[in-house]
Amino acid sequence: MSVFEEMESNVRSYCRSFPVTFTRAKMSKMYTEDGREYLDFFNGAGALDYGHNNDYIKKRIIEYIESDGISHALDLHTDAKRKFLETYRDLVLAPGKYDYKVMFCGPTGTNAVEAALKLSRKVTKRTGVFAFTGSFHGMTLGSLSITSGKTPRAGAGQPLYGTTFIPHPHFHPEIDTIKYMEELMCDEYSGVEKPAAVFIETVQAEGGVIILSDKFLRDLCALCDRMGVLLVVDDIQVGCGRTGKFFSFERAGIVPDMVVQSKSISGYGLPMSLLLIKPEHDIWSPAEHNGTFRGNQMAFVGATAALEYREKYELERKTFENEALIKKFVEDRILILEKDIEYRGMGMIHGLDFGKVKIDNAAGKIGRECFERGLVIERAGRGDCVLKIMPALTIEKDELMAGLEIIEKATRKVLSGK
Repeated sequence: MSVFEEMESNVRSYCRSFPVTFTRAKMSKMYTEDGREYLDFFNGAGALDYGHNNDYIKKRIIEYIESDGISHALDLHTDAKRKFLETYRDLVLAPGKYDYKVMFCGPTGTNAVEAALKLSRKVTKRTGVFAFTGSFHGMTLGSLSITSGKTPRAGAGQPLYGTTFIPHPHFHPEIDTIKYMEELMCDEYSGVEKPAAVFIETVQAEGGVIILSDKFLRDLCALCDRMGVLLVVDDIQVGCGRTGKFFSFERAGIVPDMVVQSKSISGYGLPMSLLLIKPEHDIWSPAEHNGTFRGNQMAFVGATAALEYREKYELERKTFENEALIKKFVEDRILILEKDIEYRGMGMIHGLDFGKVKIDNAAGKIGRECFERGLVIERAGRGDCVLKIMPALTIEKDELMAGLEIIEKATRKVLSGK
């Protein structure tokens, strides 16, 4: 029995799928203690958009540490925070004409979701919220209340209240979802109170790479404006350029009332989360939502460098180029293998859905075969039936092709039954 099995809680999960010990990593490659090399299509569950140990970002962090820069400051003013805010304003908010206040939350995305829940209720003086079936917003009690999966919800150990789950239009195309929500809000006999907010993921990542259309996003934003309901976009996993533009909702031309960011915002896998708030909704009293680690100084340094890196190396352009590459490969070389494979994707998040393939646990078997061939790749969706292609935005084209070829070979082997 290893020390991990001996001492670590049963709650550990990813290590069960990838049972090796990693010792180092560089950009899109990870290495085990016995020297084996793996391509990384898992990407720290979306926290490593700029790759492992990106030299540009790493240099800034090391220089900051060696200069005895402030390491912990709660929400005190610091030079590191000022530089991040200025860079974020100049490179992200100003070009998109977004007028948001920035709130620094606890270290992980779920804390920023909790803040958005609290603030939505404080602003509207209403308590209920709408979320979609298939959603994942975090594992703390508030975030879990708007997460739809039965397995994570069961871990709460208590009933979870306050959320009306709306059928996702991808799985229920026969329902006019916008009209359905409007009727719930307006019909005095619906049994549902008007919500404080609607929480959405423009692309459900953990839900199986389920994409809301541009039109749907625009119609939903218009409904929320019309009804006086706040629209909150959870951009934790699919923001920071994952879908191409920095924000995943930019493609639809909407401006949500609040936006939640975490994972890759720090640029280096360091804990950091923030909540963007339209100024008229920023009605917090001082310290009404705080936390000891809401000012991760090294994360500010990394985040500043990451934003600069994104501009300098044109990651938006590269993401759209790789999107076309992935789509062509999947359509030409994977979808032809089995008519029941479904495919969805945009930017640098794509999903191969094996849910209808008549092989038990096909995605799990293909994922294991990929790992045996040197590729770390995650599964998602109902029954973990979706193989999620989510490499770093910085991945080299030869590495991207090599990873896709591993998926093709693994899929061929599993579908052949050999």
